Amino acid sequence: MKFKYFKKELVNSLPTSPGIYVFKGKGGLLYIGKASNLKARVKNHFQAPSSRDHLFMDQVKTIGIAETPSDIEALLLESQLIKKHQPKYNVMWKDDKRYFYVAVTKEKLPRIFITHQPFQKKNSLAIYIGPFVDGKPLKQTLRILRPIFPYYTQRTHPRVLCGYCHLELCPGPNPDKKAYAKNVKRLIAILEGKKSSLLKSLEKEMQVLSRNERYEKAALLRDKIQALQTVFRTAHAAHRYVPLKGKFDWKSAEAWLRRAVDFPKPISRMEAYDISNIQGKEATGSMVVFVEGKPAKQFYRKFKIHIAGKPNDFAMMKELLSRRISHEEWGFPQVMLIDGGKGQLSSALAALGTRNMPPLRVVALAKKNNELFMEGKREPLLLSDMPRPLAHVLLHIRDEAHRFAITYHRKLRRVDITS
Repeated sequence: MKFKYFKKELVNSLPTSPGIYVFKGKGGLLYIGKASNLKARVKNHFQAPSSRDHLFMDQVKTIGIAETPSDIEALLLESQLIKKHQPKYNVMWKDDKRYFYVAVTKEKLPRIFITHQPFQKKNSLAIYIGPFVDGKPLKQTLRILRPIFPYYTQRTHPRVLCGYCHLELCPGPNPDKKAYAKNVKRLIAILEGKKSSLLKSLEKEMQVLSRNERYEKAALLRDKIQALQTVFRTAHAAHRYVPLKGKFDWKSAEAWLRRAVDFPKPISRMEAYDISNIQGKEATGSMVVFVEGKPAKQFYRKFKIHIAGKPNDFAMMKELLSRRISHEEWGFPQVMLIDGGKGQLSSALAALGTRNMPPLRVVALAKKNNELFMEGKREPLLLSDMPRPLAHVLLHIRDEAHRFAITYHRKLRRVDITS
């Protein structure tokens, strides 16, 4: 892990993004911590030191930081680095019942829970992942990952579906043991910081299933991959990703967006579109609508894509948009947001062509680096360079379009399988 180092006097120049920070003294690493806002957290050590901080803050010479895409990445990375480097003051508190571990039992159907005191002997009845410094974000991380990799927390399960089963958080009374074991291994890999290798493994497995025409299983894997990518791109461990609750100043976010896309009028309505398909089977499209930065679900629309044959996302998006703009009675937005990069933006603009519509702007939001591509501009804008409320709105509307498309796609697949 490469850290960027600063003298402690330059704490005000630290970024406000999530990440890991380290304090170094003459003797080496003193302490490793994580933060959802690096600048604010590190400043707090100096401005409002705790009783523990007083033990080492006067020894700090330099501060190292490493930014992460999300709070969850910071949480998992902090655990790995503490375990690897054993900084003096992290180790000092390790026996203070302050650290947390995720226990995975060695039963036929493993249970997963959080504990303070791991039983680390070779003949232990569980394996332990950690240490983790904070219990609250660790619990929230497990809650966020549980819908993707459902697991047991209790030793026995009733013979009927439990409340967690209905929420798709539990494997149920009669699980596929091999599939459950795979899910547990994948969850362990995530908690141990092996996200990249796991995603590559899942993508390879999905491709093999698709080539063997096992489309239902391939689709389930595809959904897991996309859910994981969304979690690690946007999720915050200290609180569930719900960016639009609480106080939200749409006016300032809208003013920034209007300047960015060079739109002369106020922006109140935004629409986002997404395509969901697996090998072209039961392809669906979605349209979600946000008004003044908040979901307006009464205006959501879903589309069953008619193009047949090999999957072609560009053609499918072109069909979706052509059908959408034929409905003048729905009204039009000021901003249309497409999931994708330059190619998807070009496809969308081709679909709109020279149609007689009110003035609007079309933008495309690429997943890889969260880049916003705009018509007539060569370079994309990074969401990380935007005001945080606006970045959250754009991520929220993009992810909401994806969720809505997948939900409809799953429904059509279930009908196709049972019919």
